[in-house]
Amino acid sequence: MAKTVKAQMPGTFYRRPDPESDFYVEEGDQVSAGDTVGLIEVMKSFHEVKAEEDGTISRFLVENEDAVDAGQDLLELE
Repeated sequence: MAKTVKAQMPGTFYRRPDPESDFYVEEGDQVSAGDTVGLIEVMKSFHEVKAEEDGTISRFLVENEDAVDAGQDLLELE
């Protein structure tokens, strides 16, 4: 069963630290608990989104720069 990483607050989800950088992670990447998988921006303040468990990213459920709600699933881990 797939596990999800959820948004901890409402805001804008970013998959990279800045427009010129690579994405933090891609589908198929292995992550460990505590790895940064994205950012949520709220009123010009950025908050890291971290994997809570080890796993492989199977798919993103939101796009880069999408608005998200608190508790919304951002990506799936297998």
